[in-house]
Amino acid sequence: MPKTIRRAVGPRLAEVENSCNCTALRKASRRVSQLYDEALAACGLRVTQLAILNQILRMGTPAMGELARALVMDRGALAHNVKPLERDGLIETVAGPADRRNRLIALTRAGRRKIVESERSWARAQQRFEASFGAKESAALRRALAFVASDGFLEAFQRPISALSPRS
Repeated sequence: MPKTIRRAVGPRLAEVENSCNCTALRKASRRVSQLYDEALAACGLRVTQLAILNQILRMGTPAMGELARALVMDRGALAHNVKPLERDGLIETVAGPADRRNRLIALTRAGRRKIVESERSWARAQQRFEASFGAKESAALRRALAFVASDGFLEAFQRPISALSPRS
């Protein structure tokens, strides 16, 4: 790294890429997303879109806020991501039965068919990931990432550092 940059930002920020958990997670997430997107390309879906369709399938007909929370997404980002799914007829927005102002997201028949169509491509990507990373390591990674995505981790992160004890 050039000296001028090190002087301008300081030694800690200059080394962030090497030790920043967020940077490491984001880089890994982008790489894995690229690989899964490539595998799903023939189906016309991106892995983010498939995740949204599958979450709707699991939840039934969730409200936008419920879906955003389940996906650990900002509502604005979710709204941006559901537009192409709605445009392509894979989901539809329906009024809530109790309060018609409440927007619910429903999977259409075409959406269900798209999930079925994508299963083989997704399974191949999953198999390739596990063959490359290891089946046990993949399972451990999913458990660790599920904890990081959990409300329990969020609560721990927001506590004062003095109240935290390292996980073992």
